[in-house]
Amino acid sequence: MFRIVLLFVFFSLFTVLIMPPIHAIEPLDRAPATSLRLVNAFGNQVIEHLNVNQQVQVTTDITNNQETTQDFVFIVQIKNDENVIISLGWITGSLNSKQTLSPALSWTPDHSGSYLAEIFVWESLTNQDALSESLSISIITS
Repeated sequence: MFRIVLLFVFFSLFTVLIMPPIHAIEPLDRAPATSLRLVNAFGNQVIEHLNVNQQVQVTTDITNNQETTQDFVFIVQIKNDENVIISLGWITGSLNSKQTLSPALSWTPDHSGSYLAEIFVWESLTNQDALSESLSISIITS
């Protein structure tokens, strides 16, 4: 009898501690952002070399990998070559289970130089729990 109880305890511990849950999703995989890119007003991808006063949209694809609806905030910040944030904007939304969305925020460079666009996907502005790894793209303007 003791062996059966010991075997049951061992199997239970092994199942709980070693085997990952079937439907577990890592925190940063709940709504991952992929394919960070710059697009024009028509949605066509543009290269990372822009003209001053050329408006672009900073966009990415966000997919809800969960079985439930996920609220999110998509944040875009632009830094200049001195690492100073010169533009900050965000969009809030909600993704249904398995839905993919491509939110975009516009930016127009007013000076030539090197810039870095960084995006973040969080649960909300008040709950900065990341749903995805942050992504960045370099931009050069002349």
